[in-house]
Amino acid sequence: MRRQVMDGVIIAGAVVLGAAQLFAQGVVGRTVVHPNQAGGVTGSAVHAASGPNGGAAVGAHGFATDGQGNAAGGSAQAVRGPGGATAARAGKWTRSADGSAQHQGAFAVNGRRGGVTSSGSVTRSADGSVNGARTTTATANSGATYHGDTSYEQGSGLTHTATCTNAAGAVVPCPR
Repeated sequence: MRRQVMDGVIIAGAVVLGAAQLFAQGVVGRTVVHPNQAGGVTGSAVHAASGPNGGAAVGAHGFATDGQGNAAGGSAQAVRGPGGATAARAGKWTRSADGSAQHQGAFAVNGRRGGVTSSGSVTRSADGSVNGARTTTATANSGATYHGDTSYEQGSGLTHTATCTNAAGAVVPCPR
């Protein structure tokens, strides 16, 4: 229990204090794996690094099992480039003893030319059928945008819709 609390404090510290406090040290990290009360294993890791030109990265991930074939986990990372561009992603997953599984994730990138955000999920049921969806939006500094939705359903296949607008906000054909 004490290790779980310490890992939680480290993760919270990285988020609350911001990566800059960790980056000043160059490279830092901590990894912990130990048995848990559910009869499984719990593990976590936190890492941070900085580059010589102002770039930096921080990440954390963790998981837990219960000894019965069930598991869950998640992770998050963030980076800052030397020119000020930023990117971050986060995801979580579960796997059940019956074979079903789920994953959800999202990312965002921002730079001088614009930004992109995307989120999605995929689910596998106990019978093996798979369904998933993703939504992505990109915006250029000019104001032009792309918005796309993609989904997959076992037996029905893949569907995708996209809408693009120009800098004035008028809908235009999406480039291929």
